[in-house]
Amino acid sequence: MNEDPSFLPTTITRSDPRVVSILWDDGHETRFTAAQLRRLCPCARCVDEVTGKLLLDPVSVPDDLTQADVRLVGNYGLGIRFADGHETGIYAFRMLRENDPGP
Repeated sequence: MNEDPSFLPTTITRSDPRVVSILWDDGHETRFTAAQLRRLCPCARCVDEVTGKLLLDPVSVPDDLTQADVRLVGNYGLGIRFADGHETGIYAFRMLRENDPGP
């Protein structure tokens, strides 16, 4: 399946443990803090697989959370290991672009 070109990253940067930057193939840049990404985690521990209800209390994620590792998952997303030990979510590129916290 071909992804929409606007959902494909050209560069993913994690030079600061608090920030992940994604440069998309259309030139747009998205910047997430590690806390923002953790609050978006789509794993079954954070989001009910049947209802889609958020199980993770966003208030429980400290604003100063850092990420310890970012890796590609196939050609469709990212896996992120956070300093709090959580690492089960797969962040699809489409979901990341659609949840861009920027203006």
